[in-house]
Amino acid sequence: MFQLDDKFLQDLGLDQLPEEQKKPFLEHIYSELELKVGTRLSDGLSDTQLGEFEKIIDRDEEAIATWLSLHAPDFMQEESFTRLQQATKLEATDPRLKSEFAATKWLEVNRPDYRTVVAEVLEELKKEIITNRDAILGSMTQQPPQEPPQQPPIAA
Repeated sequence: MFQLDDKFLQDLGLDQLPEEQKKPFLEHIYSELELKVGTRLSDGLSDTQLGEFEKIIDRDEEAIATWLSLHAPDFMQEESFTRLQQATKLEATDPRLKSEFAATKWLEVNRPDYRTVVAEVLEELKKEIITNRDAILGSMTQQPPQEPPQQPPIAA
């Protein structure tokens, strides 16, 4: 699993970014990754599948319960559910945990290659960032233009 953090920035040669720019930049990268992965994963899926996944992502509790009962009726006993629960520190009955698990399980069932797709898209994004590193550093580290010094008033 990858982490979008200071180590990620360091690996890309962007560890010189000002502190106040790191979090917004990482949030932007996450959004781009999410968009690109979603686009790639949706290729080849039916409208029904996309609608089903959208309901899971939107935390539609009824849709999640229905999907889990059909595809993972004993999900609370699955090792992956236990690991996710430990990682998130959420109660087993928490709707957020069920939603996260259902989304992951849905991908395993409908797009078993999703981890590979995420890795490929992340690598493509890294290459794009490295290619544009100088421009990124230049635009993010530039200081705002300074006002010209004021002239002292002329005594009359």
